[in-house]
Amino acid sequence: MNDMQAIRCLKRGDISGLETLVERYQVRAGRVASLITHDERLAEDIVQESFVRLYRSIHRFDEARPFEPYFLRSVVNAAVNALKRESRQVPYDPIDAAELENLMAYAAHVEDQAEFAQLKQEIWNALHKLSARERAAIVQRYYLEMSEKEMALALDVAPGTVKWLLNVARTKLRLLLNSERSAE
Repeated sequence: MNDMQAIRCLKRGDISGLETLVERYQVRAGRVASLITHDERLAEDIVQESFVRLYRSIHRFDEARPFEPYFLRSVVNAAVNALKRESRQVPYDPIDAAELENLMAYAAHVEDQAEFAQLKQEIWNALHKLSARERAAIVQRYYLEMSEKEMALALDVAPGTVKWLLNVARTKLRLLLNSERSAE
């Protein structure tokens, strides 16, 4: 039974829909509540209360929306409200702070990798819009790391021609990349 089928069952009063949703989301909701409260027992209570609230108010759930984000958002709100009610301060735990720093560094690393992959794709697309001769000049200079002198020998042209060709190719590439970015 998928989420929407479970919700429809609940709306008809069939408790098996709730069993399906509890089975599917209890662990994830528990992790969310626990990360916010740093208290396993409180987190368990929050998740149970969230499922009970869901059961009582299922008739208001919009079936056009996905269930998981809706439910987990309610768990987050319940965890925050529980901490406010109890006027608790989450204790500073240096181990958790170090783990958080590691996660943040990893997330930044992953984001950097994603941005790099996107930039690489943009460059690749722009390169294919250059003429074959301009593309060859860029590839020789920046990918094969050939000097202008080596390029002049390989292309059998004067060094000034290589400089001119690189300048034209870089200018076009820059314009193509800027136009691609401004189109986003």
